[in-house]
Amino acid sequence: MNITKDEVLKDVEKVRKYIEEIDNEKVSEKTEKKFEIKNRFTGEVMISSNKTTIKEVYEERKANLSKAHLSKANLSGTNLSEANLIGANLRGANLREANLYGADLSEADLSGADLYGTNLSGANLRGANLRGANLREADLYGADLSKADLSGADLYGTNLSGANLSEAELQNVKFYGKGGNTRIKKSDLDNFLEALGINLEE
Repeated sequence: MNITKDEVLKDVEKVRKYIEEIDNEKVSEKTEKKFEIKNRFTGEVMISSNKTTIKEVYEERKANLSKAHLSKANLSGTNLSEANLIGANLRGANLREANLYGADLSEADLSGADLYGTNLSGANLRGANLRGANLREADLYGADLSKADLSGADLYGTNLSGANLSEAELQNVKFYGKGGNTRIKKSDLDNFLEALGINLEE
């Protein structure tokens, strides 16, 4: 079979274009998915973004981070106000001075997390695991901490005014005694003492 030079060149050009298309697709795949957030139970990708950090992703758009695996993530200073973080794994995460105003953190795992100076006012922390968390100078005004486990947490200077501590666990919590400045309302005293295992008698 005879093939002319022009036919050969056409075939070469086709091959070159095909290779270019494949290379472009590979580059596109790399640039389109720089950051993914997956459901920690199913592995399903919940958020895919060309941003490179969780801070940028969240600040780009208000995300649903329920059950997300964010263990040891650096979220310091991040605006997560009113975020859905139900059941999220934030164990050991850095949330220093983050804004979690009104966020839903019910059943979330925040054990060992650094929440120094974090705004958690009005947040839902019902049933959350806060064992050993650093809550120094955190603002928990009006937060729901019912059934939350705060065992061994550092609450020096924490604002607990108006917080719901019904059935919360406060074993070995650090208040620093006489020199501490943790704040609660008088109306919340009964729930506070109950969480400490203290029963008032008439």
